[in-house]
Amino acid sequence: MTDWKKEVDARKDDLLKDLFDLLKIQSERDDSKATKDAPFGPGPKEALEKMLAIAERDGFTTKNVDNYAGNIDYGDGDETLGIFAHLDVVPAGDGWDTDPYEPVIKDGKLYARGSSDDKGPTMAAYYAVKIIKELGLPVSKKIRLIVGTDEESGWGDMDYYFEHEPKPDFGFSPDAYFPIINGEKGNVTMTPHFEGTNGGSYTLENFAAGLRENMVPGNAKATVKAPDEAAAKKLADDFAAYIEKNPVKGKASVSGAEVSFDLDGKAAHGASPQLGTNAGTFLAVFLENYDFGEGAKAFLTAAAKYIHEDAYGEKLGVAFKDEKMGEVTMNAGLFNFTADDKDADNRITLNFRYPKGITADEIEQKLNDLLAKAGTTITRGAHHMLPHYVPKADPLVATLLDVYEEHTGEKGDEMIIGGGTFGRLLERGVAFGAQFPGFEDTMHQANEYMKVDDILNSAVIYADAIYRLVK
Repeated sequence: MTDWKKEVDARKDDLLKDLFDLLKIQSERDDSKATKDAPFGPGPKEALEKMLAIAERDGFTTKNVDNYAGNIDYGDGDETLGIFAHLDVVPAGDGWDTDPYEPVIKDGKLYARGSSDDKGPTMAAYYAVKIIKELGLPVSKKIRLIVGTDEESGWGDMDYYFEHEPKPDFGFSPDAYFPIINGEKGNVTMTPHFEGTNGGSYTLENFAAGLRENMVPGNAKATVKAPDEAAAKKLADDFAAYIEKNPVKGKASVSGAEVSFDLDGKAAHGASPQLGTNAGTFLAVFLENYDFGEGAKAFLTAAAKYIHEDAYGEKLGVAFKDEKMGEVTMNAGLFNFTADDKDADNRITLNFRYPKGITADEIEQKLNDLLAKAGTTITRGAHHMLPHYVPKADPLVATLLDVYEEHTGEKGDEMIIGGGTFGRLLERGVAFGAQFPGFEDTMHQANEYMKVDDILNSAVIYADAIYRLVK
């Protein structure tokens, strides 16, 4: 019987070296530098090429599908086990204590953007397959590790990949939590759009917050023109008092009758917006008390009245809970308002994670009913995922839970989340690890980290699980 822990420990230094090399690559999507050869920008392409080069070094068969995604193959058989990981990361943002692209281990924790989402788990899964290959263990199915480069945005990588490559028969994604995630909520984005007009005694010149729709905005900025210099000074003083009374930080700078605001909240993963402090809505709540008009007023009121501190869509009228899959959650991830610019898209981007029992059509209709009266239009994002569930009795789920229980001594049970993983790409697809129960969730936040022991222990579990599924 294979001692998987011994095999992982023997490769610990190599695993961490390869992972450090991957983490040093700034693989944020950058559309401003996208080309036909680098569809999501140079960073994701570089990370993909590095991962495939590591696999080629180790003797695997690899394929780069036009720098959208790639696969690493081992073994053969009538069925294929797919392992879906991703190498792109969300923007690093501010607030880091270390350089997000210079990985460092402190107190047993590996700090870097992507350490837990998803380069650390990706490398753990890769080394699991590498161990099976190096031991020459017999397999009856093909193992295909598929690495994507656009998981954090629109999944354009997988759309393109599966136009050119067949889907595996079953599989998992190492991009979530143990013991298992066999259900994922639906995921849809609705965007209210506003006129860039003003009509009150105060003018909202611009307002911006957020980096991605699936991140709680950690910072918001705005510029306001007050009626006169005295009103501008009072506005800044009022803001200082507001900051003192709320769980945010910030400052206001006055220049004549103009006031510039800078407010810091707390970023979090958009699948769990209740864990963050939305800088955009906190700034809107403050400004909404003043005499703004027309499009600016509609923009601020929507954020302050219907979105602020309401992760479950109650104020929007879309709250719903399914007994198995849980509640609707809503993250206001992007805010943009620029006055009197006909080319500006003045909007608030709302990302909903929803269970079975409610539909995207119903959510859209309720938003229209509520906001259309203010002249707001609603558009739906093209990237829409329906709720996904693989029964607990499925042999894939049962096997993965058995492996988890044997290695941890902890009872494993099914789990359903709001996050969307590549596991849902397959009808018989789940998410499996790599975060262990009780971990501190720092994904999409400053100072993202993953415990080194958790990376290694997940590799142990992956090696055993993969081999049981294909032997």
